[in-house]
Amino acid sequence: MSAPPPADLVEVFRSFWRNACEERGFVLHAVGIDSRVQWLGRAWALVVPAHSYAEALAQLEVYERENPPRRRPAAAEPLHRAAWTGSLVYAAIVLLVGYLAGTFALGRDWLGAGALVAGPTRAGEWWRAVTALTLHLDVGHLLANLGFGTVFGLLAGQLLGAGVAWATVLVAASAANLINSFIQPATHSSVGASTAVFATLGLLAAYAWRRRRDTGDRWAYRWAPLVAGVFLLAFTGAGGERTDVLAHLTGFATGAVAGIAHGTWRVPRGAVAQVIATVVSLLVVSGAWLLALGSP
Repeated sequence: MSAPPPADLVEVFRSFWRNACEERGFVLHAVGIDSRVQWLGRAWALVVPAHSYAEALAQLEVYERENPPRRRPAAAEPLHRAAWTGSLVYAAIVLLVGYLAGTFALGRDWLGAGALVAGPTRAGEWWRAVTALTLHLDVGHLLANLGFGTVFGLLAGQLLGAGVAWATVLVAASAANLINSFIQPATHSSVGASTAVFATLGLLAAYAWRRRRDTGDRWAYRWAPLVAGVFLLAFTGAGGERTDVLAHLTGFATGAVAGIAHGTWRVPRGAVAQVIATVVSLLVVSGAWLLALGSP
């Protein structure tokens, strides 16, 4: 049985953890109330003189209101080990299309056929929103998007699985390109996987924010992923020659919407879902290029 405190001392707090009692003892000491931590046999108790009981309770109530217990953080998610395969496929597609476009394969102007030109895209050539993601104007442009894309994609693939992550990025980036085509003048033209890169960044930032939102931690901890994402967007996506800032912004925004959706609803991420997502993504990209190369 637990041993009660002496008659001249009364208990004001009890815990299985001594530190919890000592922490509240410091609070009472700061306001001039004597206290003592005692072991009761099964738990620790914070006791005070009987004449200080009411005042001690009042001080501890104030302390509890100002320092509510934090909620337990969400359990860590298992990482998908095959995430690198998605980045490998991404790199292969970008390099392959870059080579084919550079050599005018099949006797076609791949840049002209697949670039996101606002007027034709609005007129129904929707496939340009997809094909433009695989085209680049020069080697430096290609290598930059290759580097950032593989790293961000690897991180997203670890969280969602390679197939689901890249399928999400493809949808978000294509949607961003479509939005961009309706905002920009009809003559506006853009290419590059940077829209997909920033869609991936938005996906990662918003997913982490959504996962932390209900943890009960300080606001700075909860909002840190989004703040970091915005800083990276501003640092890497808002400057440079021939930079389509609006495409970067819309890519980050659509990716963030997708990240919130993934953090809110449990999308299937098993092996079958990964394979289906991968196959559908490859069919969409190849189908878009067939339409682009087959159009007049």
